Amino acid sequence: MTNYYKSKRWRIKRESILKRDGYQCQISKRFGKIVEANTVHHIFPRRDFPEFAWENWNLISISSEKHAELHDRESDKLTQKGLDLLRRTARERKIDFNWAISRMG
Repeated sequence: MTNYYKSKRWRIKRESILKRDGYQCQISKRFGKIVEANTVHHIFPRRDFPEFAWENWNLISISSEKHAELHDRESDKLTQKGLDLLRRTARERKIDFNWAISRMG
């Protein structure tokens, strides 16, 4: 199977999310800063939640700098900031946060 991030489906989805978010980092925007987004982040990690991988609500445009703040690059686990974003999104989507944490490896 084609690498997920190199697939035509992902390229189209990624572009649609960046366009939806005005090519602006949505995390920086929360704090009143305008920063160009060049990455689309899965709030609920794709590895742990494949059923949410293509959901627009689970995808957010961010800068590579902010993306590095959401993941520990060595373990690829979510950092506290990544967990905070997941918690906020879970609350908005009425998804049990504890259930989500139990699904993550």
